[in-house]
Amino acid sequence: MGRRLLVIGLDCAPPKLLYEEFIDDLPTLGSLLKSSERAFLKSSHPPITIPAWLVMVTGKQPGELGIYGFRHRKPGAYNDFYIVNSKFVKYPTIWDEAGKKGLKSVVIGFPPSYPPKPIRGFLITDFITPSSDVNYTFPPFLKRELESKFGHYIFDVKFRVEDRDRVKRELWEMTKQHFKVYSYMAQRAKWDFYMFVEIGVDRIQHAFWGYMDPEHHKYVPGNKYEKVIKDYYRLIDEGVASLLEAVPKDTVIAVVSDHGAKKMKGAFVVNQWLAEKGYLKLEDEKLAPGTELKDAPVDWSKTIAWGWGGYYARVFINVEGREPKGVVKREDYEHYRDELAEEFRNIRGPNGEKWDTKVYKPEELYPEVNGDPPDLIVYFDDLSWRSAGTLGWPTKYLRENDRGPDDAVHDWYGVLAIYDPEGSISLDRKVVSIDEVRGIFADILWGG
Repeated sequence: MGRRLLVIGLDCAPPKLLYEEFIDDLPTLGSLLKSSERAFLKSSHPPITIPAWLVMVTGKQPGELGIYGFRHRKPGAYNDFYIVNSKFVKYPTIWDEAGKKGLKSVVIGFPPSYPPKPIRGFLITDFITPSSDVNYTFPPFLKRELESKFGHYIFDVKFRVEDRDRVKRELWEMTKQHFKVYSYMAQRAKWDFYMFVEIGVDRIQHAFWGYMDPEHHKYVPGNKYEKVIKDYYRLIDEGVASLLEAVPKDTVIAVVSDHGAKKMKGAFVVNQWLAEKGYLKLEDEKLAPGTELKDAPVDWSKTIAWGWGGYYARVFINVEGREPKGVVKREDYEHYRDELAEEFRNIRGPNGEKWDTKVYKPEELYPEVNGDPPDLIVYFDDLSWRSAGTLGWPTKYLRENDRGPDDAVHDWYGVLAIYDPEGSISLDRKVVSIDEVRGIFADILWGG
């Protein structure tokens, strides 16, 4: 016999905060977690919002999905890219399967769910939605209903900006609105499966981690933002308390995150390093700090490889016949991948310290490799250092993100907690892989 399931998705929530440091300061979530079966959730490769949430609800690896991040390089292009959206999702989600079994769902803020696809139930799209001017609900009439009650829907905030007061103010406004909508939809709709993803958790941590963490290089004791992250989790806790008042008491409740978070040590300027090593050829090396690769005088006819910035480095080989000015012959492709991988693993930190850098070929990680993958996936110092793709800096080691202020990076482990009011559900292990969660949800909803 199936059970009703509510999934509270907290993007980027780390076990360190939710299971340990904040648990006694959160009356509702803390009590829920203490009464739950808890595990550490091992995230996907790469451990970022898109594709991690998709891995959770489809049970498929990023390679199978053909989704390796928010942006993807257009085949054969050096600088052009496309943005992943719901149209790129080719495998059924847990709510798609639920619908085929006659179950109704409410899904809110799941990335990527824009543009909205039909669902047996109700759907409100996620942070990639361009604005509230477009249709962002299924059924479409739900948009008018929501806006009449809550105003224009807020999908996201700009968080990589210097004005932290503004970031805080807008995050509170967005999150309060979201939880009003979550509570409304819990009562408005008949549902068997309800899942929301709150992106604000990710944003607050990126914007304020350095103000909270005494081990962060930005930290100043007693600064005015020191308690902002904890206060935000308290705001989440208040919202969850209101939501649960609208949820039937026999509902199974899951609290999940797609990955964790930790302090950012800095950003490694990958393309400058490639240029210094002779893999990326520049016609003029005197560039303004922060020059985009697309604006740099790259001699592609002599370039072997280039990289992208982000939480991890995506590295591309300039292959003859694949790229417009490719120079690496097909028979030399593996040689250069292996050579670059070894070079990346040997990179040391700004003070000569050894890094724990991981380098992978996509086929080493995934049972299938679809879509447009990079040639190499690089995690600098086990994700502690971002990849900076811009050029012209006086150093290869930036203390700040080259895309704007950012205090945190992603970490491998998120949270998975299951509260069963009947006490019959148990997790038989301490670590659960993110692709296994879909099966756990299915077992709850319809017994597997």
